[in-house]
Amino acid sequence: MDDVSTTAETVPAANSVVSASTIPADELARLTDDIVSALKTVYDPEIPADIYELGLVYKIDIEDDRSVKIDMTLTAPGCPVAGEMPGWVENAVGAVEGVSGVEVNMTFDPPWTPDRMSEEAQVAVGWY
Repeated sequence: MDDVSTTAETVPAANSVVSASTIPADELARLTDDIVSALKTVYDPEIPADIYELGLVYKIDIEDDRSVKIDMTLTAPGCPVAGEMPGWVENAVGAVEGVSGVEVNMTFDPPWTPDRMSEEAQVAVGWY
């Protein structure tokens, strides 16, 4: 997070953490919900679950200018959609009303493991 005093952060499978922001709380909550909903429309083509429930999204930062920075990973560094996935995420989140821009940062630190999957994703892949 670049500036903790003006950024809202949401980490999947954890409670939302909201820092001081100039964005009104109700708008910040709506933006967060809409961004998560948009992320849930992006699917890993090899696994029948969305990237949010798979735990591929590590961090969502909503800046005061309403730009969104997303740290995410892939199930494996050699994933065949590695070059396309950031664009899919940018398009989905960029379509959310009120979002001024989207930056997607791909990282493999920490590496993704199946224990990051939500119960919903585990059911979808038959692991639950």
